Parts: sequence; C-alpha cells; structure tokens
Amino acid sequence: MITADPIFAAFAVDAGVDRIFIDTEILGKEDRQGHLNTVISHHTIDDVVRVRPVVPAGRLLVRINPLHPGSGAEIDSVIAAGADILMLPMFRRPDEVSAFIQLVRGRAKCCLLMETVGALASFESWVDTPGIDEVHVGLNDLHLEQKLDFMFEPLVNGQIDGLAGALRERHIPFGIGGVARVGEGTLPAELVLTEHARLGSTAAILSRAFVRHAATVQEIRQQTDLPAELSKLRDAYDRCLHMSPDALSLAHQQVREKVQAIAAHIRSSKAGHSA
Repeated sequence: MITADPIFAAFAVDAGVDRIFIDTEILGKEDRQGHLNTVISHHTIDDVVRVRPVVPAGRLLVRINPLHPGSGAEIDSVIAAGADILMLPMFRRPDEVSAFIQLVRGRAKCCLLMETVGALASFESWVDTPGIDEVHVGLNDLHLEQKLDFMFEPLVNGQIDGLAGALRERHIPFGIGGVARVGEGTLPAELVLTEHARLGSTAAILSRAFVRHAATVQEIRQQTDLPAELSKLRDAYDRCLHMSPDALSLAHQQVREKVQAIAAHIRSSKAGHSA
C-alpha cells in the first residue's frame, strides 16, 4: 500500500498489508502523468524517516527517481532513512540497471520497475545482471508510452509473457501493476489475479480505489473492513493458483476479450469527445 502517513501505515500493516510503499519519484512524472487522473504522491525522504518505526524490518519499499546526476546522494539518503527495498523507475537500458545496483552496493534490495518500451525490448540484456532482487511491471507508464487506451492491455496481449518467463526461470520474484477489491474495478480483481497466476506474479500494488480514496484511518474504518477485504483478495489469488493450466488458459482468453472491449469503449468515448 502506498502511503507516507505513519498512522495509516501502521493500520495497514496490522490489517495484513505486506509492504508499505513510499513514492519519492517526481522527476519527469508531471510531464508524463500530470494531465491524467493519477496520483502523484510528492513523498519525501523525511516521510521515510517518519514511517520507518511503524513498518516491520524488510517491508519498507521506496521508489526513488530515475537515474540522474544526483542519484548516488539520493540513494545514500534513502537507505540512511531506513528503506529496505529501493525501486528504480523509468529505466530503459541495461547500463542503467548496472549503475543502480552499483550505487546501492548491497545495502538494500534492488527492485526494478519495468515500465518503459526500452526496458521491455531489452530485458534479455539486463535480466541476468547480478544484484536484481525483484522486478515490478508498471502497467500505467508502459501503456501510456505505447499509446494504448487501457492500462491492462499490456497484461493480456502477450507483451510481458517473455519477460515473465525469463524471471521465472531465474527465480526472480516479480509483481504486476495494481489491483482493486474483489468484485470491483473496471477489470475486477478476481479476473486480474488469474493473469498474475498464469504469469507467475506474486505481488501487486493496492489501488487507491481499494480504500475508497480515503485519506485517514478513520475514513477507512467508516467505509470498509480492510482486513476482510485483504483476506478476500488473498483467497481469490489462492484459488487462481490452484486452477489447472487449461482453466488458466480459458480465463486468459476471457480477460483478454474483456480488456479489448474496455479499450474499444475508451477509444469510442475519446472519438466522441473529439468530435
């Protein structure tokens, strides 16, 4: 769950969230997403310091900025603040992966956020880089860069199957995108999770819709039973993991058809607005 509020973070951990995600990435994000209905967090290293005491060891993830001239100092500061896992966004080339890992120097886990066309096209050149602890596939920026209409199109059109297979072969854990509540979302979570099971993904980011966009713990308590919703999500994922290959293949076809229909509807709506 993404939050920089220590009270919120402690509540989420108690409710069963595995990791707290602090998002300090800001370089270039306004240009990429400022015109969209997406959350730009504006978290800081001071937030890492404030949240660190309420998150169990090994479970505080911080997304830093893409590599830039000040990355070394930034990485040092984030690690000193208490980050357990550092996530590198918007990389495109193998040399960026190597540089990131060298700057971390084993002081924290290295997570690559694979969210660009360049990173996807070159994965065979960077996937064997020593020091990669995990990978997360970012569907939002990837679909924007590809000029697709719906975030989940890269999940079902075969683009990330090769990367997923390479990660499974190397026993590198990976996650994909975000997930809403069971039974909710434009593409309901239980359908999304069949793709996670098919590809071998073991992680997802809880979408802001998961907590009804609530800003405080009190608001969440009034609106939802967070432990119960997390339990539903885990149960749904567990059911997907126990599906047969044939059932997963059938589910993949169903999800792909639904995603294609949603994308077509979005395109039609855009055309109507432009007309």
